[in-house]
Amino acid sequence: MTTTTLCRCWRLTRADGRVFAFTDHDTAITVDGTAFHPSEALTARALEQTTGLSVDNSEAMGALSDAGLTEEDILAGRFDAATIEIFEVDWSAPDNRRLLFTGEMGEIERAGGAFKAELRGLTERLNVPHGKLYQRPCRAALGDDDCRVDLDASAYTTETTVLAVDGAALTLPAMAAADGWFAHGTLRVLDEAATGLVRRIRTDDASGADRCIVLTEAIGAGLSPGDAVQISAGCDKRAATCRAKFDNMVNFRGCPHLPSEDWLFAYPQKSS
Repeated sequence: MTTTTLCRCWRLTRADGRVFAFTDHDTAITVDGTAFHPSEALTARALEQTTGLSVDNSEAMGALSDAGLTEEDILAGRFDAATIEIFEVDWSAPDNRRLLFTGEMGEIERAGGAFKAELRGLTERLNVPHGKLYQRPCRAALGDDDCRVDLDASAYTTETTVLAVDGAALTLPAMAAADGWFAHGTLRVLDEAATGLVRRIRTDDASGADRCIVLTEAIGAGLSPGDAVQISAGCDKRAATCRAKFDNMVNFRGCPHLPSEDWLFAYPQKSS
């Protein structure tokens, strides 16, 4: 590989499977079955790589454009935790290449029609705590392999349309589900501009004529009245909720009878 024919190629894969491929070369290059197109949508600062278990990191910078990365998609969180690969390629013989970096998008900042994204190497995952905790609340996620609740059942998931949008607060038609049924659950957009976006539900109020839910984070991709959404029931991870709401106490993964800190620090006294 000669230095006079080197270029860099970027392949960015979002969680929804959509792939973006850029190169700093002046013509398109096909590498590893992917066509990389010339673009100013993505450039890089120096890539810091280390031996051992230290985290490799870098930054990606670029201009927001319709052909590449759009401000609407970034605000909507579509690029959060997207996988990114950086190749060094001999453009005169694209099969002659090497992989410089594999990781994912971290924090994204935007200003003045441009963006700056943190790139986190694979060793970043080693900084995430692993293992199981002894705690009163359930440590399983609703619907996962430990919980085993079927969220696709009609009792827990329903499709409806949005009546009104006010930031993170949404108004939905009245439903038969009890007040608070969808609190801690999820909302997925099914059509129009925000299709595929998922947000957690903070509160669920069914006390009025319509149903009002508040999301933990607003959907910033053009959610509008009339858009179809799917909402799923939530769980506050208490044993009483697991038993009464889901009839799933056999799969409860918490320790509801764990002594409190007051009990742990108690000591004998003459008066009690």
